Amino acid sequence: MKKILIYFLFVFAISFLFAKKALAICPICTIAVGTGVGFSRWLGVNDTITGLWLGGFIVSIIAWTESWLEKKNIRFKGRIFANILAYYALIIIPLYYSGIIGNPMNTFCFCGLDKLLFGIIAGSLAFWFGASWYFYLKEKNNDHVYFPFQKVVMSILPLIIMSIIFYFL
Repeated sequence: MKKILIYFLFVFAISFLFAKKALAICPICTIAVGTGVGFSRWLGVNDTITGLWLGGFIVSIIAWTESWLEKKNIRFKGRIFANILAYYALIIIPLYYSGIIGNPMNTFCFCGLDKLLFGIIAGSLAFWFGASWYFYLKEKNNDHVYFPFQKVVMSILPLIIMSIIFYFL
């Protein structure tokens, strides 16, 4: 358990090296997601809910990295695909080899899909949807937000809603 927590804290700390003033996803969102992952595992929260926040964290870090690469004018064919593949591999492979993902006693409903893996997929889609929705609404409003901290709320809100749903399932 300590190794996993140290691993997540290390990945989280490294993300601050790439933090700049203007990013695709704000640092507050990433801090909230990273903190949620660490505490939920420590508190024994269901792995599906932990996976939701971990998926959101991965998408946030991917967006940060893409923003940083674009700002540094680092472009190559398949950059986004390589970035996505690298981050998911960096998270999922160690979880698999440590026995956290792939445990036959930790499956979701009848389909046999791992709870944490299912949560990562659902959380990634939810966070991406929330961030995309924010950019869509901002564009429709002449590049102005509707309310303060709209980017934070709209990125995190789908994760909160899905966490509540999976809590009661």
